Amino acid sequence: MDTSKWTQQIDAITDAFFADFGSLSQDVIFRKPAPDVWSIGENLAHIIRINESYYPILDALMDGSYRPAWTSNIGFIVSFFGDTVLRSVNPDRSNRMKTFPLWEPQLSEPDIHLFEKFKAHQSELKSRIEGCSTLLDKGAIINSPANKYLVYKLETAFDIIVTHEKRHYEQCADTLRQISGHTGGGRDNSL
Repeated sequence: MDTSKWTQQIDAITDAFFADFGSLSQDVIFRKPAPDVWSIGENLAHIIRINESYYPILDALMDGSYRPAWTSNIGFIVSFFGDTVLRSVNPDRSNRMKTFPLWEPQLSEPDIHLFEKFKAHQSELKSRIEGCSTLLDKGAIINSPANKYLVYKLETAFDIIVTHEKRHYEQCADTLRQISGHTGGGRDNSL
């Protein structure tokens, strides 16, 4: 399966993060507009953390050691969970949700190299997706890193990852508006 639909979107998202937030001061990147709202830096750390939580599953798929949950054998469950999770990460963010503790950003102090780490992470993510083309052709099904019974197609997992990144780009744009008093919006839907 051609993986460029995901890798091209990852490039666009990476470019958008760098264009709109990469030249901000460390103070702005790590400033929280409210105690319960993540900073731009926390959003980036969260994206890296959630995406990397898929890597052990992808590694197990690649080396043949992955053992799917029984729920992966029931087609309508696979479709239902995939569609549900994908809708939940929609960039419009009308449905706010709390993340699983597994995916909370782990920043004890500001990381001045966070944007470089994000760029390297995005490059690795693209490589991993490209390496899964045979698994995609076979219709591989995986579980969510948060719950082994929450299963969906591998291609849906990549849709979820990319859509989730777009959601957090929008959250970062909102955060920047809140801390700087701007009323303008983020990018349009061209990401």
